[in-house]
Parts: sequence; C-alpha cells; structure tokens
Amino acid sequence: MYKDYPFTSNYLSVRGGRLHYIDEGTGSVIVMVHGNPTWSYYYRNLIAHFRLNHRVIAIDHMGCGLSDKPPDYPYCLAIHIENLETLLVHLGIERFSLIVHDWGGVIGFGCAVQRLDQIDKIALMNTAAFRSTRFPWRIRLCRLPVLGEIIVRLFNGFAGPACHMAVVNKLAEETARNYLAPYNSWNNRVAIARFVQDIPMHKNHRSYARLVEIENRLLLLRDQKTPLLILWGGKDFCFNDHFYKEWQRRFPKAESHYFIDGGHYVLEDKIVEILPILTRFFTK
Repeated sequence: MYKDYPFTSNYLSVRGGRLHYIDEGTGSVIVMVHGNPTWSYYYRNLIAHFRLNHRVIAIDHMGCGLSDKPPDYPYCLAIHIENLETLLVHLGIERFSLIVHDWGGVIGFGCAVQRLDQIDKIALMNTAAFRSTRFPWRIRLCRLPVLGEIIVRLFNGFAGPACHMAVVNKLAEETARNYLAPYNSWNNRVAIARFVQDIPMHKNHRSYARLVEIENRLLLLRDQKTPLLILWGGKDFCFNDHFYKEWQRRFPKAESHYFIDGGHYVLEDKIVEILPILTRFFTK
C-alpha cells in the first residue's frame, strides 16, 4: 500500500482495539514514538536505516496510523503511555533507547521516567514533556467545543494543513497522501481531535497532573546522565525556540543540533543531515 513503508505490520489488542506497530531488525532496541497528526510513517527512513543493526519498534498510537480508531476510546496521555508500556511488556523489552517527536515526546518520556534503569539513550525532535502556555491560536481554535471538532474532523483542518505548514520543503505528493491516508474521514480523525483537546493547559485538565509528574521526573534522567540528543527544526510555528531553549536548560549537557531551515516535521526537511547524527549517537 505504501511503497516507501515496506515493513511488516503487527497488531496487539489493547482495551478492545488493535494497536499497530512495526518490529524490524535485531540488536539493541530503539523505540520510535510519533506525535499528532502523524503516525509511524514519519519514521520510515529511520526504520529502514536502523533495522540493519538494531531492533526497531515504532508504534501507532490508538486512533492513529494503521491502528484501530474506536469512537469512544479514552484518548488521553495516561492511556497512550499505558499502551506503550503494554507493548514493551508484550515484546519482552527490558532495555531500550527512544526517538520521540511532538506528542511522542511526553508519551515516550512518560514511559522512560517509569523505567529509568532500562533507558539507554533518548533523541528528541520538536517536542515537549513539560508545561507551557505557549500554543499558537491555530491550535487553540481547534480545541474549541463543537467548532474545533468541525475544523479537525469534518474539514481535516489539522492534519491537512500540517502537510504544508510543518515543512519548509514541499512534500512530494505521494508522501503527503501517505501521511493523510489513515485520516480520510470524520470517524478516522477522532484521535487527531482528541490529541488537540488533551493538551493540558490548566490544572483542572485530566492530563495535567500526569504531565506535572513527568516534568518533575525529568530530573532523574538528567541526574543519572542518560545521553540526550536534541534535533530541532527552527521554523516550527508550534514547538518554537522557547521549547528548544527549555530542553537545553533542563539538560545542559545534551548534544544539540538546531536546523534553522527545518520545520516541525524536521525529518522530512533535514533527513540527510540528521541520519548520520543519529547513527553516531546510537553507535558511539
């Protein structure tokens, strides 16, 4: 179905739905966690590269990619972390590294801070795992009751524009189609809407306490000197320089690479530059 995504699909039943994941290669484990509104397709070039010398696991969150998209599922931070945990237990993963992007950051770090003695290295791209009030009006608009649902699910006003706004270099038509293919209807865009709604902007939000817990435990990763690599697209309208500098403040010894001409989908814009950096990071 996807020429540039030639991987074997695997499924795990969680809470009555099928969770899709990729499990390729052998060796030390690298777990790749995507954000919203992408899916494991975002990591296709990394999967193809690292499976030659590593075991690569890439999850599609419930409601995303090739996973099931149940309408009444509890799409929230705690459940996404739980699903990632369930997958790792199912696969018998006892030690692993992480690559995270966008919402995959807080989900991946949410798992990592619970498995401190099992984490080797973490590479992050344009993401956050701490509180912030800096979110653009476009995203706030998509959070509004009723109107947000219409924008995101009826008119595809989140995933669709992302294929243009999240990159500096225009995506090939086939690539853009592949990003959007799993999200081709009102029903199939339910998780995209729920992800936007699940951004914890105030203390009464259901995911706020869990975010604070993850934020506080980031210090444990720093204190145990977990190697951290920051890869950042400088032309990101959402995860802008404020977030980049905050990661550097929290992890002052992290290796950082800032791509001034990279967008939010930084792997699309800068894969040629990023691939050797990641290769060196995971092999040194």
